[in-house]
Amino acid sequence: FDPATDPLIARNYSADDYADGKAACKAALQKELGLKVTPDLPLVVMVSRLVDQKGLDLLLHVLDELLDQSLQLAVLGTGQPAYEQALTQAAKRQPDYMAACLTFDSALARRFYAGADLFLMPSLFEPCGLAQMIAMRYGTIPIVRETGGLRDTVEPYNQYTGTGNGFSFRNINAHELLFVTRYACDVKRHMPEAWQALVRTAMSQDFSWDRTAEAYEHLYQDLVRAEPRRPHAPGS
Repeated sequence: FDPATDPLIARNYSADDYADGKAACKAALQKELGLKVTPDLPLVVMVSRLVDQKGLDLLLHVLDELLDQSLQLAVLGTGQPAYEQALTQAAKRQPDYMAACLTFDSALARRFYAGADLFLMPSLFEPCGLAQMIAMRYGTIPIVRETGGLRDTVEPYNQYTGTGNGFSFRNINAHELLFVTRYACDVKRHMPEAWQALVRTAMSQDFSWDRTAEAYEHLYQDLVRAEPRRPHAPGS
């Protein structure tokens, strides 16, 4: 998963020169999905199994409020028929602003990662999670619920310190999802310098096995140093 070399996306790019490449990938994805082709609307995507664990109920509860012509939403995945039907109906109501691709297509998933601005992952629980890390690799900023591996890998953006690599919300609450998604879109639209820094930070994250192994080694060393000494038995 490397946007600098990925042959499946419209244009390659890296953290140092992502702007033109991301823009080309976004326009190509909008056109492919039949969405209104515009650089101004934040494009939010979800690549997921369509099951309750992935927070689909939260999304559907506020879907009409999200689709207020201030963003576009595209969903890729298959799952429970009720979710598939609800997403299909929403896409029919708002064809310029919503697309539902009810399939699993790994090549299309790459184009979702490369062409989107924001990646939605409102899981009820997520022991690890890989999609948010892939999204960051492609400069697509994750919006996650703070649970499991999502909490471990996504640091909420702080506009005062400039730190963070994504956006998050804490509770299983649809209106928290709505609020943080609107906030993320506002940052994208109205704070271009902050957004550029956020994208570069996300793309520079190191989730390699070497980095993970190093972190576990440091944790193990800390635990060993912190282990209390056991008293010697009498006569030993």
